Amino acid sequence: MSQLYPRRLLLMLLNYKIEGNGDPVVLIHGLFGALDNLGALARYLSQSFQVISVDLVNHGLSKHQSETNYSSMASDVIALLDSLALDRVTVVGHSMGGKVAMELALAYSDRITALVVADIAPVSYSDRHGLVFKGLKSVDLVTLKNRKQAQQVLEQAGIETGVSLFLLKNLVKTANGFAWRCNLNAIEQAYPAIIGGLPSEGQYMGPTLFIKGELSDYITAEHRPAIMTYFPTATAKIIQGTSHWLHAEKPNAFNKIVLNFIEKSQNN
Repeated sequence: MSQLYPRRLLLMLLNYKIEGNGDPVVLIHGLFGALDNLGALARYLSQSFQVISVDLVNHGLSKHQSETNYSSMASDVIALLDSLALDRVTVVGHSMGGKVAMELALAYSDRITALVVADIAPVSYSDRHGLVFKGLKSVDLVTLKNRKQAQQVLEQAGIETGVSLFLLKNLVKTANGFAWRCNLNAIEQAYPAIIGGLPSEGQYMGPTLFIKGELSDYITAEHRPAIMTYFPTATAKIIQGTSHWLHAEKPNAFNKIVLNFIEKSQNN
């Protein structure tokens, strides 16, 4: 966290990391993630921009609280921007972070220069994480000996290796044993709101890009009307051969698409 602000203010803010110089770009991770999930993009963009990567509430090193919804998460980001004296930013979000980014654009349109949404639509989704919650809760943190044991528990619960390794980034060693860095109980309680639609209505008329993984069903042709209703100027890119984790599977293609769009949006 920045050390420019008094401790009483820091306690109110999201954990964040700043890299580079130039016009500000905010990066927002997805469910069960943290600011380093978009680290490759942050390093790439930081050659031309000031990049602010954030941990959302109940994730990473940010505050834990019972309330988790898109209105509150968006207002948290705005509070951070205010503390950093940033009036307008470009915002990039993946999955749940993409919904936070969309909510920012709709509720605080005067603060958003351009919007990039990675593999999520402004719609309600069915439960896709029941197995994840079950697997994480089946890890006995009291008797857990090491991360390998936790990985075995998750995979025995039916979670594939790649996803289990991603989830285990939340497992931290403490003086009293292991603990989850994310606020698992609060996230589970808020899950209906997380998979729900956007709370704000209206439209964002600024430059908007949706990036879809070719093999992902998080954005489909059926979602186009909702996308265009909220974001009439939206354009789309598809990254071939990628799933929902498009930024990790083909980072070079993903990073270039984001950079090209941001540069183009600034020149218009």
